Amino acid sequence: MASLTTQTLIITIFLLAIPTSFASPPSLEDVFAQCLADFKPSNPKSPIQNFIYTQQSPNFLTILNNYVRNLRYFNNTTRKPVAIVAAADVTHIQATITCAKNLGLQLRIRSGGHDYDGMSYLSTIDFVVLDMFNLRSINIDPILDTAWVQSGATLGEIYYGVANKSNDLRGFPAGICPGLGAGGHFSGGGYGNMMRKYGLSIDNIIDAKIVDAKGRVLDRSSMGEDLFWALRGGGAASFCVVLAWKIKLVPVPAKVTVFNVETVGNRGSVNTTELVAKWQEIADKIDNDLFIRLTLGSSNKTVKASFMGMYLGNSSKLLEIMNAKFPELGLNKTECIEMKWIESVLFWLGIPPGTAPTTSMLNRIPQKQIYLKRKSDYVQKPISRTGLESIFKILTENENVTMAFNPYGGRMSEIPSTETAFPHRAGNMFKIQYAANWFVPGEAVAKDCLSQTERVFDAMSPYVSKNPREAFLNYRDVDIGKSLNSTYEEGKVYGVKYFKDNFEKLVKIKSRVDPDNFFRYEQSIPVLSSH
Repeated sequence: MASLTTQTLIITIFLLAIPTSFASPPSLEDVFAQCLADFKPSNPKSPIQNFIYTQQSPNFLTILNNYVRNLRYFNNTTRKPVAIVAAADVTHIQATITCAKNLGLQLRIRSGGHDYDGMSYLSTIDFVVLDMFNLRSINIDPILDTAWVQSGATLGEIYYGVANKSNDLRGFPAGICPGLGAGGHFSGGGYGNMMRKYGLSIDNIIDAKIVDAKGRVLDRSSMGEDLFWALRGGGAASFCVVLAWKIKLVPVPAKVTVFNVETVGNRGSVNTTELVAKWQEIADKIDNDLFIRLTLGSSNKTVKASFMGMYLGNSSKLLEIMNAKFPELGLNKTECIEMKWIESVLFWLGIPPGTAPTTSMLNRIPQKQIYLKRKSDYVQKPISRTGLESIFKILTENENVTMAFNPYGGRMSEIPSTETAFPHRAGNMFKIQYAANWFVPGEAVAKDCLSQTERVFDAMSPYVSKNPREAFLNYRDVDIGKSLNSTYEEGKVYGVKYFKDNFEKLVKIKSRVDPDNFFRYEQSIPVLSSH
């Protein structure tokens, strides 16, 4: 029906405007651009024409590519949007929703572009991208310890602004990558190295401003608690466009302590199997101020383990905890680095202390783009030593793949799984991220890296959650199911993996707030019945 509407509208405009049979009909992008220009209300200080990029615009590919974080989805054969609207005003969002709806165009909403499988800038049918990078204001209230942050703001901009305004005594629990956009990162949950202390980003969000499918601007009180619940962990792009979030800042000490212990083979007299087994025992039960991420990989047929940690306190207290709970690692004082919390952001990126200013986290465009694949899993029971050794063997046979184990517990276990749409709480020891990166184009290398990732993922099935095999929405993975029409049955395939028992409630909310399923994409929440 939508495509018929599009054709009818284009032909009608063509017939009204041009009474001759020789001129060509206006293109879809022209009709869309004209619809935007005609939209009311508009902001005369910010005319939308200055923020529309069609395929004819000289900067079109640059704007599109600026927020592509996976080169697999940026090549000559990738379908390009009819237009990109780089919204700079709320009226631009309202116009884009209205015109996309009227013309039967799919809408893709992009804030940071880190969607691993490119769903914020891809579709198989005609679509437009609503790019949020111009909407990036951050208004901090240091008295109330809150901030309004727009969706296009990056985590680096938020962290830097918060630290500056608070004399380095406030932070916010969110991801370790400063280039992530607040819009998508927060709405999928938003986890980072303070989650054991403070929970996820969504556990510290107290309000939101959105634009719904009818073009209405709503906040928490006018949208209602159900929709506000869904936006926190359910993926906002199924429901609306988030314009801004109101976040609650959290205290951080004047100094935090970080470390990164890398082992190949043994660490002193302790082998990698014992170290990983011990990490499993303590990582989700240790002091809530301490987060230790374990990364496993392999090169030259040898497994490498990295124990990277942050403690919200000084090094002497950290060493006391480690000597009591994880003496096998043998962490020593020279490996502990005390720094401001804001400086730790760079440390987690692998930037050696003192080699880059904290302003470098404000860089929006990465120096290097890569090809990548990511997948996720949840572990709920310790993996036996025999199991660990078989995992190490698989990694030595698939050296393009690394696995990051992120510990849960602490605050994550205290918050009920129904508190927000994000369901992975108590009962999870750690989450796994599978990662494969490659740096050259071509089908052969892509196929090799993807099949390596799949082999490792398949080999892990005995050790991870079952029925469903759970997945993390922000580690977007099209392998677990997708459907553009997202009927209830199709949506349930991936929906229960991402949302477990919260899926049914999300479907009900979706069916109520967006019954025509305008906000849909390949892994969106379905409506109960298609219209």
